[in-house]
Amino acid sequence: MELTPELEERLNKLQEKYSVMGQDMLSYIDGLLHADYLTYWDYIHLDVLLNLQTPRTPFPDEHIFIMYHQVSELYMKLVRHALEQIAFDKDLTGEQFRIQLKRINSYYKALISSFEIMVEGMDKDQFLNFRMALLPASGFQSAQYRMIEIAATETRHLASFDTRETLINATPDELYENLYWKKGATELASGKQTLTLRQFEKKYAEEFKRLLAQYRDCNVLARYKELPEADQKNAEIIKEMREFDHAANVEWPSMHYKSAVRYLMKKPQDIKASGGTNWQQYLPARARRVTFFPELWSEEELRDWGRQATQDALNQR
Repeated sequence: MELTPELEERLNKLQEKYSVMGQDMLSYIDGLLHADYLTYWDYIHLDVLLNLQTPRTPFPDEHIFIMYHQVSELYMKLVRHALEQIAFDKDLTGEQFRIQLKRINSYYKALISSFEIMVEGMDKDQFLNFRMALLPASGFQSAQYRMIEIAATETRHLASFDTRETLINATPDELYENLYWKKGATELASGKQTLTLRQFEKKYAEEFKRLLAQYRDCNVLARYKELPEADQKNAEIIKEMREFDHAANVEWPSMHYKSAVRYLMKKPQDIKASGGTNWQQYLPARARRVTFFPELWSEEELRDWGRQATQDALNQR
């Protein structure tokens, strides 16, 4: 092969790269000579991925249940990746802010549209049987869901609705103890913390507190307020923020509520959630009334937050 100027230029750049690191370029070239070609299945660890499903029962539709939750967690990791770009970019511009939010919204669109797999895609009798083998595990224990919330807004906006206004000057520990989802993991009869919540906090409480401190001044709402005034009034940025807020706090929880209504709502008494959580009060967006960016919504919109989505879920019975 002829040593063209282009090839010589690249070799010189490689030489510079490895010299800076105190490495011998020829040794790395020898390594390339012996290295095998990269394949798609090795790159994405396909064999591992396709063997990560270990059902606890013989019911075929448990595979659907497991794989959908795994897919959801991967999408949430994509959301977190975009949130990190917003939080930790020291030179964040309004356009970069908008682009990352647009990515987040595309991930939520995929999550929300695919949830029909859960709502309509499993045999009801199979689900009601295999779910009993999963106790006390619950989708409530999705830590990434909480991490997204933490990275999105002020902690006070994640508190129980009836305590938010009293927590303006609260300490980090007080804020953590009043997070809205804690009330959703109480035993229906006694009001005590469920084993689901105790397990969850044992594993993740310290990580959540660390993230609350880390994102306190660089969550999405905080970074938005740092943007130039023109960007804060930019219609496209506001549109993407509102879309993110509504997707995360109305549409996504409402799909879970719709699924619970289909599988767990039953007369004369509702079926308990797998972790014993109070799903009737925790899942409806109308009940939790969490908004990441309340300043971007009118009083009427906040007053009606989640009302229609909750009603639509009940109407599909």
